[in-house]
Amino acid sequence: MSEFILLADALRDATTALSAVSETPRLDAELLAAWALQMDRRDMLMRIRDLTAPDSFAKMIIRRMAHEPVAYIIGTQAFWDIELTVTPDVLIPRSDSETLIEAAQKSFAGTDGPQHILDLGTGSGALLLAAMSLFPDATGTGVDASAAALRVAQENSDRLGFGARAKFQLGDWRLAGWRDGLEAPFDLILCNPPYIESSAILSPMVSEYEPHSALFAGAEGLDDYRNLIPQIGDLLSSEGIAVFEIGYKQAKNVSALAGKAGLHSELKRDLAGNPRCLTMRRC
Repeated sequence: MSEFILLADALRDATTALSAVSETPRLDAELLAAWALQMDRRDMLMRIRDLTAPDSFAKMIIRRMAHEPVAYIIGTQAFWDIELTVTPDVLIPRSDSETLIEAAQKSFAGTDGPQHILDLGTGSGALLLAAMSLFPDATGTGVDASAAALRVAQENSDRLGFGARAKFQLGDWRLAGWRDGLEAPFDLILCNPPYIESSAILSPMVSEYEPHSALFAGAEGLDDYRNLIPQIGDLLSSEGIAVFEIGYKQAKNVSALAGKAGLHSELKRDLAGNPRCLTMRRC
């Protein structure tokens, strides 16, 4: 028979344990507890003195102690104004990537918005589905080289009610013919490509759990930009924009690639003030 442990005590002990592996140990513990209890986190905290910790909570803490990300343990991640299913087949969407959606929102302010959106390397569908939530008249296409990732994106699209507006197709931009079937031109192109240097040392939470094919891009982290950016002009409508996420040291190099491709680029920073993305237009 399981021993009853007050939730307040369990959260306190879990926070202490997780401080060894997490920068946000209390938040991690609360998110895991809320999921284990199948409760809204705010409601859980309001009732914290009346609740006991379920047996599954301890097992979740053990997984988190092994550096497994909270999003993979509970299978969901919030992004923009939507909730996404995530699995180890896709990168976990980061709040910093919302900068790309904010850049698109600003670029299309005062207009009818984009009608046709393309998300390259769609993964969970985060950027595409967030953009379609922002621009309710738009249709969109998500492309990914991973069939498993596309299944996650399709599931998210269907669950969020975007099924009739969004479609997903397999495509690897490192291979010839990957653009076959795309209905260009697009008014908005979103892309969070692999951009980490192959020699970079990442935290175990990333290196041991997230898909390496979506992370690493050669010695300088620029391989995918070099491949994709010269093709963007052919995919953009005359007034369209492309928004690419970048590493914090890559703005100069990626801007140069855009210039060589006949694109004007503008840097956008995230809430922490770090370089986060480049918007690109035809010159």
